[in-house]
Amino acid sequence: MIDLFETATQLQVFCDRQGWRSCIIGGIAVQRWGEPRVTRDVDLTLLAGFGGEDRFIDALLAAYPARIEKAGEFARRYRTLLLRTPDGVGIDISLGALPFEEMVVSRATIFSFGPGLDIRTCSAEDLVVLKLFALRPLDIRDAEGVALRQRDQLDWRYVEEQLRPLAEVKQEPEILRTLARLRRL
Repeated sequence: MIDLFETATQLQVFCDRQGWRSCIIGGIAVQRWGEPRVTRDVDLTLLAGFGGEDRFIDALLAAYPARIEKAGEFARRYRTLLLRTPDGVGIDISLGALPFEEMVVSRATIFSFGPGLDIRTCSAEDLVVLKLFALRPLDIRDAEGVALRQRDQLDWRYVEEQLRPLAEVKQEPEILRTLARLRRL
């Protein structure tokens, strides 16, 4: 697990040195806000905007090996750059551009996972939104863990305000039903 925190820290430093706005999401953020679980990769939201993604993609591909062939093309099409460290730790970079993604990064805060492992992670509320939007079984379990562990601190109104339009765009009413269930935990 320390390897993941070190990878996240190094990736964060790389982005900060470029002057890029980013934060860690996914399994590492779950370690901070939810029920700790094993995770094998580092997930990062990087504000790349629309139309200027190539400079981010090219710089990251120069610094980290790609996990798939034609990773740059994949990133341009699906807005996710799949990298790895030389040691084989996976890195998934979401090329953010939506107003919600800007909020996720602007609301992120630093958390110390140990000496020299100060990592900027998304807020607990934003993590719940991201996990419920994904709506995979593991993501639902992660959101449940955050809801249980942060029950009295979560701003549920904010979560619903952010999630409602995303659920409508995705046309998945199950997202909001899952949110209602989490609020009752």
